[in-house]
Amino acid sequence: MTANLFDILQSGITDAQAAAIETPKGERISYADLIARTGRMANALVSLGVAPGDRVAAQVEKSVEAIILYLAAVRAGAVFLPLNTGYTPAEIDYFIGDATPAVFVCDPARADALKDAADRAGAKIVTLDAGGQGSLTDAAADASPDFATVPREADDLAALLYTSGTTGRSKGAMLTHGNLVSNTDALREAWRYTADDVLIHALPIFHTHGLFVATNVTLFSGASMIFLPKFDPDRILGLMDRATVLMGVPTFYVRLLQDDRLDRDRTAHMRLFISGSAPLLAETHREWQARTGHAILERYGMTETNMNASNPYDGDRIAGTVGMPLPGVDIIVTDPETGAELPRDQIGMIEVRGPNVFKGYWQMPEKTAAELRENGFFITGDLGKFDERGYLHIVGRGKDLIITGGYNVYPKEIESEIDALPGVVESAVIGLPHHDFGEGVTAVVVPAAPDALSEADVLAALDGRLAKFKQPKRVVFVDELPRNTMGKVQKNLLRDRFGNLYA
Repeated sequence: MTANLFDILQSGITDAQAAAIETPKGERISYADLIARTGRMANALVSLGVAPGDRVAAQVEKSVEAIILYLAAVRAGAVFLPLNTGYTPAEIDYFIGDATPAVFVCDPARADALKDAADRAGAKIVTLDAGGQGSLTDAAADASPDFATVPREADDLAALLYTSGTTGRSKGAMLTHGNLVSNTDALREAWRYTADDVLIHALPIFHTHGLFVATNVTLFSGASMIFLPKFDPDRILGLMDRATVLMGVPTFYVRLLQDDRLDRDRTAHMRLFISGSAPLLAETHREWQARTGHAILERYGMTETNMNASNPYDGDRIAGTVGMPLPGVDIIVTDPETGAELPRDQIGMIEVRGPNVFKGYWQMPEKTAAELRENGFFITGDLGKFDERGYLHIVGRGKDLIITGGYNVYPKEIESEIDALPGVVESAVIGLPHHDFGEGVTAVVVPAAPDALSEADVLAALDGRLAKFKQPKRVVFVDELPRNTMGKVQKNLLRDRFGNLYA
């Protein structure tokens, strides 16, 4: 056995006939089925020219076949690059132009719009739709299920995920087989995951939470997941009597609390509710516990590190905290200026070190050197503190990153689009407290004249230019943006001024 994630997964399977994945239509994919289908898919990828170390990019809807594609790419020694389904052709052009994948998998309905971008990147374009059909699965259907998993070292790349920054373009975080396997093992231990668990999988699978946390932890445990195409309160409530775990973003829990059917009887069979990707309001935590008797377990992670900390399985799950470092992970809080470690209860920069921490940014050695210290600690950009009990509190971000509905949004990209509009002098994009999404993307615009343009004009101009989750939920107008003596826009003042916009 090598360090290839798939090799380790396969070697740990104790019951090949157990259900790995169930679909809402009742299809049951056993672990034996999963192995065979990944073999066919891996053979199909190789027939398309994919070699070890090549990138396989995918912008596809959630389906069982999309999970098989991920596992097959890793099995073939390739580097899997999942892309948000909301990205526009212009955004895709950047990602695949930067990553230069050998193969780009997209929905058949989008193939024509994305063909030029694929051609420029030198990628072969194949298709896969929401029903699991397309030219890729056609090729896999004719392939052999037998495939010799490509040997990989722990330090070899398994995935490339683009993350958000506050300036410039997205950065490709290079995640290794060792990163993913070590984090999976740590989470299985921390969350007491076993083969008896049944996960309600309602998350997207183009980012860390849905793909690596939910999927890897479940499969490596020999457990089962009920695979929903999207968040659906009716289906989730109906599945709780035979499931044991739900992983979600705060929006999931806010919306489930709006349903009168949610109560202690409904959740009696459930073992664990996990929340991440955005801060969970203490109010939501308290209301959920009062209604169900379950305390939501909040954890802390990011694209570059997978998961770093978690509230305890046994012990107090404290609202407003993200718990303690996971097994094998070191977290310190440092002075942002000097890098010196700070004592408890002092706010500083959160830094993380461990086998979960990424290898660096794709083709960005300077950025890697700036954020990944020689001693192995990664500078997260998040501000926080440890309390006297050792629980980590996230109190803000050193960067202006916005997290809305679990998705990362960086303001600079949106500001550039708005600033280019006729009638706009300048803009500042901020995140404001939003009960449903955690933070609402909000544009503060200085118009060239009082009647130069309206909120509707700005929103209409951005439609189709940016993914839906990046588009502002509101646009407000001001005469000028507040600045400090160095001329930097003081976004903190804007957040204070418009803080109750969504109240």
